[in-house]
Amino acid sequence: MAYPEIRSTTVLGIIRDGKAALGADGQVTLGATVMKQSAKKLRKLYNNSVMVGFAGATADAFTLMQRFDEKLEQHRGNLSRSAIELAKDWRTDRYLRRLEAMLIAMNNTNAFIVSGTGDVIEPDDQIVAIGSGSMYALSAARALVGNTELSAKEVVEKSMAIAGDICIYTNHHVTIEEVE
Repeated sequence: MAYPEIRSTTVLGIIRDGKAALGADGQVTLGATVMKQSAKKLRKLYNNSVMVGFAGATADAFTLMQRFDEKLEQHRGNLSRSAIELAKDWRTDRYLRRLEAMLIAMNNTNAFIVSGTGDVIEPDDQIVAIGSGSMYALSAARALVGNTELSAKEVVEKSMAIAGDICIYTNHHVTIEEVE
């Protein structure tokens, strides 16, 4: 028996003027049904200095966040080293390879997307997005950053609202975390 595909999430992160903001919507859908409106898809790690957001299977994402938190502790908060080491483990560990999720990990100076294929992507413009509505949020964020003086948090708020208006897998119940 085939189960309906679980779709959920738009996660968007921005670093601007030394401040970082990470936002995620709260919608979780199963097939054509909204199962939850207010899921929390963001966490702060390593003494609240690193933010993580996830898209994909929730249990898989929690497993990855736990592993990432361990990497941060092991590497004393070094975000880039921790992201690279998590990606290595994810790609080579037989158990982790089966996990279906993506992570954004960021602080106020660096932002990374970590994928199960072993990719660690650090965008040039310090704007990162994952999930079903990521391209809508990313497009809106790039336009706002290029044409306004809005803060990182304000860009995330407005971009997530635009994504929520367009993407059926993204809602307007948005959580935003910040790191300065």
